Amino acid sequence: MKQQRRHRTNPAKRRTTLTLPADSLLQAERIARAKRVNLSTVISEALSDGLRMQAAAERSDEVLSAYKRAFTGFSDAEMMLLDGVLLEPPARRS
Repeated sequence: MKQQRRHRTNPAKRRTTLTLPADSLLQAERIARAKRVNLSTVISEALSDGLRMQAAAERSDEVLSAYKRAFTGFSDAEMMLLDGVLLEPPARRS
C-alpha cells in the first residue's frame, strides 16, 4: 500500500487560486517589483488591509446603530438636555 505524501505547510497559511481583474494584478505586480517582494506578499497584505478596514467599518456601523437604539424615543428637548444644552437662561443673581 502506497503512503500518501503530506506537505508540511504553515497552518496559518493556505494555498488557493484566485481570479483577479487584470488591472489590479498589474498594479500588484508593479508594487511587488518596487518593494522587491513576491506577488503573494503584496496580495496578502492588500487583502489583510482591506479586511481590517471592512471590520472597522462594520464596528462603526454597530456603534452608530446601538447609539440610535439607545436614544430612540427621546424628544428634541430631552436630547438637548442629554447633550448638555441649557434650555433656559441661567437665573440672574441679585
